[in-house]
Amino acid sequence: VTTGQVLSLLLLFGVSDLVSAAIRYAIPEEARRGSAVGNVVADLALDLTRLPGRRLRVVSGGNKKYFGVDLTSGALLVSERIDREELCGGLSPCSLSFEIVVENPLELYSGAVEIQDINDNDPVFPSSQARLEISESVAAGARFPLESAQDPDVGINSLQTYQLSANPHFALDVQTRVDGSKYAELVLEKELDREEQRELHLVLTALDGGSPPRSADVQIHIDVVDANDNAPVFNQSTYKASVRENTPSGTLVARTSAYDLDDGPNGDVVYSFSSHTPAKVRELFALDSATGELRVKGQLDYEETKLYEIYLQAKDKGAVPGVAHCKVLVEVVDVNDNAPEVTVTSVYSPVPEDAAPGTVVALLSVMDLDSHDNGLVNCFISPGIPFMLSSSLKNYHTLKTKAALDREKASEYNITVTARDSGSPPLSVVKQILVQVSDVNDNAPKSSQDSYDVYVLENNMPGIPILNVSATDPDLGRNAHLSYTILQGDPTVGHLFSINHENGTLYLLTSLDHEDQVEFSMMVQVQDGGSPPLATNVSVSVFVIDLNDNAPTVLYPHPNTTSTYTNVVAPGTPAGHMVTKVVAVDADAGYNAWISYTLLQATDPSLFSVGLHSGKIFTARQLQEDDSPQHTLIILLKDHGEPVLSTSATVSISVAEMVKEVLTDLTDGAPAKDPRTHVTFYLILAVILVSAAFFITILSVGIFKCYKWRQSKELFNSSRSTLYRTPGPFHHIDAVRGGFMPPNFYHQVYLTTDSRQSDLLCKKPFTSSPLGSRQSTMRNGEPGLYHQIVGTASRLPTPAEQAQPNTDWRFSQTQRPGTSG
Repeated sequence: VTTGQVLSLLLLFGVSDLVSAAIRYAIPEEARRGSAVGNVVADLALDLTRLPGRRLRVVSGGNKKYFGVDLTSGALLVSERIDREELCGGLSPCSLSFEIVVENPLELYSGAVEIQDINDNDPVFPSSQARLEISESVAAGARFPLESAQDPDVGINSLQTYQLSANPHFALDVQTRVDGSKYAELVLEKELDREEQRELHLVLTALDGGSPPRSADVQIHIDVVDANDNAPVFNQSTYKASVRENTPSGTLVARTSAYDLDDGPNGDVVYSFSSHTPAKVRELFALDSATGELRVKGQLDYEETKLYEIYLQAKDKGAVPGVAHCKVLVEVVDVNDNAPEVTVTSVYSPVPEDAAPGTVVALLSVMDLDSHDNGLVNCFISPGIPFMLSSSLKNYHTLKTKAALDREKASEYNITVTARDSGSPPLSVVKQILVQVSDVNDNAPKSSQDSYDVYVLENNMPGIPILNVSATDPDLGRNAHLSYTILQGDPTVGHLFSINHENGTLYLLTSLDHEDQVEFSMMVQVQDGGSPPLATNVSVSVFVIDLNDNAPTVLYPHPNTTSTYTNVVAPGTPAGHMVTKVVAVDADAGYNAWISYTLLQATDPSLFSVGLHSGKIFTARQLQEDDSPQHTLIILLKDHGEPVLSTSATVSISVAEMVKEVLTDLTDGAPAKDPRTHVTFYLILAVILVSAAFFITILSVGIFKCYKWRQSKELFNSSRSTLYRTPGPFHHIDAVRGGFMPPNFYHQVYLTTDSRQSDLLCKKPFTSSPLGSRQSTMRNGEPGLYHQIVGTASRLPTPAEQAQPNTDWRFSQTQRPGTSG
C-alpha cells in the first residue's frame, strides 16, 4: 500500500470545548520517508486554506517524530524510518498513536497508524546443529521437541511451519503455542535399531508465510543409545504461579517435581529448560537442576510482559536418559513503580490580560504506564492563581483562565502542575509552565497633579521652558508611551505657548507683558499610544508677574501740549491753600505703580509744598505783596519699583490781584452807608453753606466707598486670582493698572489719593477672553457700578476742565497705539 488505507470511519465527538475525532490508517513498515499515509485534512473536514493560520501540527509520543503534515495538500507523511519489529516486537497489531492539534480555535484530533508487517526477516535457529540421543527402546509414537526457530515478523510473515528431510523413522509434528508461535516435535514412527543404524542425520527447515517464503535450516544429529526403560515423569504437566514485578532476584516462583522409576543413574533426575525456551526467559528466571525450583533471576516488568510461558524438562542419568516435559505459567502482578508523565503539548503564551475566563492556555498530555488504579492519574495546580485544569480527553487536560488577568499586578505566572496516580503509595510528578501576560491599553495616563499654577516674570526671554507636565502610565510599551498636546481653546494660547510632545515641557514662545494680560489658562492633554488611545486633561494657569518697566505718566498738566495753563493765586492767600494738583498714572501694578511726588525745583522753594502721595500743591506760607508774580515748579514723580523709574512735571503759578478786583467791584455796588456789612455777611454765609455741603458730600462718599469696598472685597476673594497684590502695608495708591483688558483697548479707573481700596478695572465685552467670567461676575455683582464706571470713563476732560485746580479727575481713557475709536 503506497498511499495508505483508511481503516475506519471518521468519528466526531465533542469533549469540553475542544472538538476531537479519531481516525486510523494503515501502512507497511519500512515505508520510505515522504510516503503519504492519508489525507487528514480531508478526513477531518478541515479547511485547507486556513491551515497556515491555524498552526496545524502532529504530536506523537516518544523521541522520534514519525509523521508530519503537508500543509499544501493536507496529506499525513512519513518522516522517519519505521521498523515494526523495533517498535512492537512480537505485539500485533502494531499501532503508532498521534494527535493533531489545530489552533484558532484550539482543536484536538487523535489518530493511529497501524504498522503492517512485511516479510523482511528470515527465521533463525539458536544454533546451526542439534544433537539428540534416542534410546533404541523408545516405542513408536515418542515425541522429541526440537529447538524452535525465531522470526521477528508477525502474522503471515512469521514462522508458519517446519519441514523435515525424508527418513524412514521420524515424522514432524508442528504445534502451536498459546501466543500463536510454532514449534516442531519429532515423532518416532518406526522403532530404532541401534544394531542396524547407530545414528541418523536429518535436516529441519523452518518456513515463514511470506511471498516468497523465507527459510532457515538446522542439522539434527541423532545418536541411538542403549535402552533406558523408564523416563522421568512430572507430577503435573502445567504449573501456575504469580509474582510481583520488581521482585528481587532469588525469589522462589514455583517448585517443580519429577520422578523416575529406574534405579541408579537411570533414576537420577536433572531439571533444565526445554530447548525451545526463549533466551529472554532464561535471562529472567533460573532453574535449580537438582531440586526443580524456579526462581527470579532478572528484573521483571509488568509493562513489558504480563505472562511468561516457561517450558522445563527433566532427564535421568541413564545411558539413554529419559526425558519429561512440563509447562510453567508465570503471571506478573503489577505494582505502582511508574510515576505519571506530563507532556506539555501546546502553550498559548503570552495571554492578553483582557482574555475572557475560560481561555485555553495550554494542552497537557498525561500518561502512566501502570495499570488499574496504579495508572489512574489526577492532575491539579496550586491554588490562588486565576487558572484551572479541566479534562478534555482521556489522558489530556487543558489549562484555562478562570478569572480576569491584570498585567500590572502580575506579568507572568509560573504554574506548577502536579500529576498523581492512585497507587499505594501514590507517585507524582511536577511540571512547571511559564505563562506570560501581555499588556493591553486599559490604564489612562495619570498626572502627578490635576492642575498647575506657573508664575512667569514679564519681559521674559522667548523660548524658555516654564513647566514640565509630569504623567505616568502603568501600561507597557506603546501603551505607556505618552504624548503631550495643548488643547486649542483660546487661539492666543497657541501662539504664545508650545509643549514638547515627548516629555511634556511647556515653552513660552514670546515675551509676555503684564500690562497686556495677567493670566493665561490652557488645557494640556496627555495621551498614550494605545489603540484606542486613552487621555487625561491637565489644567495649566500661567500668571504674569509684574516688573517695573513703566515710568509714571503725567496726565495733568499735559507735558506735550503747546498751550500753557497757568494757575492763578491771589496775593495774601494763607498757608495750606491748595493751588493745583499733579495727576499721574503708572501702568505697572502694586509697588511698581505707587507714585510719590517731591518738589524738585521752584522759583521760591519756601512758598509752595507738594503732597508726597497726592500730588496736590499747597501754599507753604501766606503770600506777600513782595513775592514774585510768576512761579515755576518742577515736580519729580517716582514709583516704588526696583529699579525706581521717574518723570517730572512743570507747573506754572501766577500771583495776581484778580480776587481783590472782584471784591472791589462788589463793594462798589453796595449802599454807601455800610459797604462792608452785607459783603461780609454773604461771604460768611457762602462759606458756611459750602462747608456744610462739602462735609455732607465727604461723609456720603465715605459711606458709599466703604460699602463698595466691602462688596468688591468679597467679589475679588471669590475669584481664582486677584488683579494684583500689594506687597506691603501701603494703601495710598494713586492709580494702578489692572489686567482685565485685552492688549488693544482698556479702561482704567483712578481713585482718590486717600482711598484705601485697590483700583477697580472693568472692560467692555469687545472680544472673547478667558477672563470673561470675571467681567460677568462684576456685572452681576453691581450692574449699576459697572455701567456707571464704563459710562463715566468714555469721556476725556476738556482743556478747560483740566485747568481747574480743584478738580479731582477720577476716570480716564487710554487707547493703545494701532487702535481706533
